[in-house]
Amino acid sequence: MFYHLFEFLNQYDFPGAGMFQYISFRSSLAVITALLISLIFGKKIIGLLQRQQIGEEIRDLGLQGQMEKKGTPTMGGVIILLSIVVPTLLFADLTNTYILLMLITTVWLGAIGFVDDYIKVFRKNKDGLAGKFKIVGQVSLGLIVAATLYISKDVVVREKVLDSDGQVKKEIVIDQHTGLQKVVNKTVDVKSTKTTIPFIKNHVLDYSSFFSFMGKYKQLAGWALYFLVIIFIITGVSNGANLTDGLDGLATGTSAISGVTFAVLAYVSGNLIFSDYLNIMYIPNIGELTIFISAFIGATIGFLWFNSYPAQVFMGDTGSLSLGGIIAVFAIIIRKELLLPFACGIFMIESLSVMIQVYYFKRTKKKYGEGRRIFLMSPLHHHYQKKEMPESKIVTRFWIVAIILAISTIVTLKVR
Repeated sequence: MFYHLFEFLNQYDFPGAGMFQYISFRSSLAVITALLISLIFGKKIIGLLQRQQIGEEIRDLGLQGQMEKKGTPTMGGVIILLSIVVPTLLFADLTNTYILLMLITTVWLGAIGFVDDYIKVFRKNKDGLAGKFKIVGQVSLGLIVAATLYISKDVVVREKVLDSDGQVKKEIVIDQHTGLQKVVNKTVDVKSTKTTIPFIKNHVLDYSSFFSFMGKYKQLAGWALYFLVIIFIITGVSNGANLTDGLDGLATGTSAISGVTFAVLAYVSGNLIFSDYLNIMYIPNIGELTIFISAFIGATIGFLWFNSYPAQVFMGDTGSLSLGGIIAVFAIIIRKELLLPFACGIFMIESLSVMIQVYYFKRTKKKYGEGRRIFLMSPLHHHYQKKEMPESKIVTRFWIVAIILAISTIVTLKVR
């Protein structure tokens, strides 16, 4: 809102209005505002949750310090959602397709998580919303995201135009600031199923390249595959964040670290100079997402103030489903979804630990008549709890691993 207001005032040379044209300035405002909202209103929301006796129901799984958390307010994810949405509405360009898509994602998954928490807390049903309804909601969001990327004319990537020898064509343009002529690479904006892939020469993978044998239907088949990938990633990462939310500050901290990683990736992908230097895909208008992800970072750090050990509030599915989904959709939009195993490695490890445990248990039960386990308990963080490692130490070490993975994600841009 402020962005559009000051854009209007800038036409009349209103003092300071021009500052709102800079993404870096608005991103700074977004992260500060998100922090203030989560810190100021977070305390009030926690108090409201306590008065309404919206406390966490704890199952006794024999974990150290587990039963001490009984009655801790849950549904605190509302604090995160509020702290993301308000700064985005204030400082982002609300005509930007990518911003609108991220706002829809935040509200959509927040609503699914809220219903799940409502059923657990008020209906006293520990199972919450049936898994099939969660999946339907996540798949539906995936279809919305995929359809928008396919249909919207604003969703394009900028590619260099090559001549018959494979060399980049050049053209002469007039510099808007100096009025002088300069030679630049000739480019064209196109709809594409291309994405970023690490460790290869050009850092680009085109989903349609898997269907070269289909001739003129190659591009259509590429979009069909892209649709499936989008749905799988949103569902997988969202559920991965949900599984990670088992210790005080674990999901919140790792989400904040992932947010910083994707903020860097969004900024360089939306900056013509940096994207050209790093030889990565330039996506017009994608830089605006830096405002959204800055609000995300501020919201998660602010929530961590209350969610760190010992937690004063839990985010519940209202927060965990949203955090994972936001990161997944953000990665898809900036064409960095194949970097998620690095950037969200903790979510992936937690999910894999559950799948490995279930698979091994069922297989050994069928083979030996009794199920056996690889981990003392899954997800993985509970395995370390069973080994009587202090909760704060587990969380801190997982954060350290997340930071290492985040650095590795950014480094992949230059590793070929």
